[in-house]
Amino acid sequence: MRDFTWGIAATGGIARTVGAAIVAEPGMGVAAVGSRSLVRARALALPLGAESAYDSYEALCADPAVDAVYVATPHAQHLEVAEAAIAAGKSVLCEKPLAATVADAERMVALARAAGVFLMEAMWMRFNPLIQRVAADPRFGEIRSVRASFGFALPYDPAHRLWAPELGGGALLDLGIYPFGLAQLLLGMPEGLRVTGSLAPSGVDAEAGGVLLYPGGRRALVDVSLLAHHPNDASVVGTSMRADIRAPFWAPERVLLSGPSMEPEELVLDPADNGYAGELREVRAATAEGRTESTIMPLDESLAMMGLLADARGQLS
Repeated sequence: MRDFTWGIAATGGIARTVGAAIVAEPGMGVAAVGSRSLVRARALALPLGAESAYDSYEALCADPAVDAVYVATPHAQHLEVAEAAIAAGKSVLCEKPLAATVADAERMVALARAAGVFLMEAMWMRFNPLIQRVAADPRFGEIRSVRASFGFALPYDPAHRLWAPELGGGALLDLGIYPFGLAQLLLGMPEGLRVTGSLAPSGVDAEAGGVLLYPGGRRALVDVSLLAHHPNDASVVGTSMRADIRAPFWAPERVLLSGPSMEPEELVLDPADNGYAGELREVRAATAEGRTESTIMPLDESLAMMGLLADARGQLS
């Protein structure tokens, strides 16, 4: 069986990281890299062993050697690249968040479904084996609360992608998707949302904290910031057991389980089985099976998260 081959759209830090994960995965390889700069495309293609480099995303998506496209551009460009990949019939793994706006995400999903092409948001937290074990463990009883934070101090620079509204900047889209996403995974979508925070001079959200409200008084406490350092850990409290997820909670290597009727138990990640590998395997398996969506990261849940983050941002205006 020939290798499952990838085209990588963009050449930033996450493109390099996922590119390295692709070449480390048995039976996979990078066939091509695309960028708006041919120099940058070639600079990434070389260490990844890719035969082709392109100065446009359209050319990358049209390459017959590419089975799937990994979209690693800034958020605001996700739709443009995904649209080209879907039109070319390529499976698409799109970096989180799925798009910069709810409307862009809805269009992307509609295009993929109409074309019968696989599309998935690259939410690597959901593919981390320790997070998956927490989500599937019945020993929690009823999960009553989830708490998670993600924050660091980033000097204000209106040209930086996280501070620039035209690039889809802001704490919620880039960081908030993880604590909100953990709550979504473990508790589902909330029936209410209360958020407070502040805006940067550029207009993007600089920080946000709040509570997601669920039936019966269950809740999730979330905190994100580009202004201050946070613990970047998480806890999950159930009626029979709790989990303390060590930082970084979105890619944990250790989780401590404890409860009144059990000996503490520590879960440790196999370094070779991280969330990136899980994402890549899911795309390959779905493509081989003819599936157009992932059961681990369904498109409807990606769309719901886009709406939830938009609601949170709206409370900061």
